[in-house]
Amino acid sequence: MFFPRCLELAVIVSLSSPSLTLSFFHTAPTSLPHPICMLPDFGEMLTGGKLEAETDLPFSPLCDTSSTSDRKRVFAIQERGLSFTGEDFDVFEGESGSSFAKCRGAMMHLPGKDKMKIRSTITDEETVVLDRVLMTATPTYDIYRGGGNREKLGWIEKELISLTETFDVFMEGSGFGVFKSPPAYRISGNFLEKNFVMKNGKGQVVAKVTKDSLIQFDSFNHYQVQVAPLMDAMLVIACACAIDEALDEENKEKKEEEKRKEGKEGWF
Repeated sequence: MFFPRCLELAVIVSLSSPSLTLSFFHTAPTSLPHPICMLPDFGEMLTGGKLEAETDLPFSPLCDTSSTSDRKRVFAIQERGLSFTGEDFDVFEGESGSSFAKCRGAMMHLPGKDKMKIRSTITDEETVVLDRVLMTATPTYDIYRGGGNREKLGWIEKELISLTETFDVFMEGSGFGVFKSPPAYRISGNFLEKNFVMKNGKGQVVAKVTKDSLIQFDSFNHYQVQVAPLMDAMLVIACACAIDEALDEENKEKKEEEKRKEGKEGWF
């Protein structure tokens, strides 16, 4: 099925399509099953503001050949419906539909084992490793460069107290607790409705996620991510995957707590 070009799409997450997810279970797809649908933007302000080039990236690119570009880029990230880990994503380029990267989670949620690894399918190199930090007040992931060195780049954490749900990205060496420097990037908005933006320390929008309820891709829902020129796409992808997993874990814990309360009330 052909769709006209429209909203610049960056992230598609499969929610409920057995026919689709089964086809992706045994082998990782090499391209999108259908052309990406993109409609004209209805206004930059309605989608989080205008993207601005990241002219002061606070680290060297996570992948020399594909992390950054001098133009705005779009990607599609599909969560694999059938997964042993529940943390598996396939990433595609928005324009060509070809495979860009893949994220794979860990089977065991134990200290030092609860990792998500992102590998470029263009260069076949590991680019990012997300390591879930356990026993923290809010969801936190350490961010490492991929490969043998595993240099710690920084971490992403959910703010404990804020007017709106917010995730902050800190660079390594930013300090701890009240002595931390301001975050290098701040991600805020309505995460449940998939409407949030990523801003740098200057307050410029370098990536944004919007939910498109007007157009659907066959039988699965999706949300969109756009990445600004010169911004590291691998970092944006890593943050999107970390936030997605953190919210899934929080929702799971809330449901389990509600069941426990209902069980206790049933005794009276």
